[in-house]
Amino acid sequence: MLKLPNDGPATGRLLSQVLAGDGPAAIVRAIAEAQPPLMERLGAGRLHGDPTEIVGVNDTGDKQKALDVGAHHHMIAVLRDAGVRQVLSEEAEAVIELNPDGDWDVAMDPIDGSGSIGIGAPLGMLFSIMPAAPEGFLRTGECVVAAGYASFGHSMDFGWSLGDGTHIAGWDAEAGEFRMVRENVTLKPAASTIAYNASNERHWARGLQAWVADLRAGRDGPLGKNYNMRWLAAAVGELHRILLNGGAFLYPADNRPGYRNGKLRLVYEAMPIAFLVEQAGGLASDGTQPIRYRKPLAVHDMTPLIFGAKDEVETILGYLAEPSKG
Repeated sequence: MLKLPNDGPATGRLLSQVLAGDGPAAIVRAIAEAQPPLMERLGAGRLHGDPTEIVGVNDTGDKQKALDVGAHHHMIAVLRDAGVRQVLSEEAEAVIELNPDGDWDVAMDPIDGSGSIGIGAPLGMLFSIMPAAPEGFLRTGECVVAAGYASFGHSMDFGWSLGDGTHIAGWDAEAGEFRMVRENVTLKPAASTIAYNASNERHWARGLQAWVADLRAGRDGPLGKNYNMRWLAAAVGELHRILLNGGAFLYPADNRPGYRNGKLRLVYEAMPIAFLVEQAGGLASDGTQPIRYRKPLAVHDMTPLIFGAKDEVETILGYLAEPSKG
């Protein structure tokens, strides 16, 4: 590895020391330890084959790439060994039973942002943990006790929360382990960076279109400040960036067929994001209520999602709530 003039030995506690407990902590640790093989396969690109090869279609109609399915099976084996009772995965139509006597259920998106596989853009995985219960995953986000994500970019990072704040670790290749990078991440309530897909603006509710117009007016408009725009096309990448640098993200419902109830998956994308963001002092909403209060009617239910810095999210929700603009 290239050494910069001010570089020294890697610092930060090892993740294995921080997550030394059992229960959800042990599951989070097992998920973290399962990430390096995924990062290595991403890094290999097309050297051994094509990770973007289409090998199927998932329950929500998205094309499954070879890496999607490979990551799914990889994580299922890890979670089985971790004693998890059952798993809900984006890449499987039905809930997967693993250990009938297990105490915990896990919902996951094994590869989030898979449309960017092979082009070097950030992507990763998301998960949440719930206590085992007869109703399975058809519960509100209030039941989530732990959540986390992996981010694969120029570095491999792992963020999580056990309900005691949101924390981020980075991969130390020399040690072969994650080390702590940031503990108790706190989102500033105001932000100047917003992430959304501008190509969809014309389909949005009038309130959101009014917000965008005011946003673009910058310091001279009603919002009184200039904004930067970002769009990574991977919710996990946006989550990681926002936890590190602040900002807000939105993928709202719109008027196109198939998008009127949003497009992100409630249980294994929106719920873990909401848990992590709220543990960091931010907000996560579907546009009308906090994500944590949403109860899915089906395991692959979709939802609109707005999350990030508290003041920015509240501003967006205020525009959505105006009767004359909604």
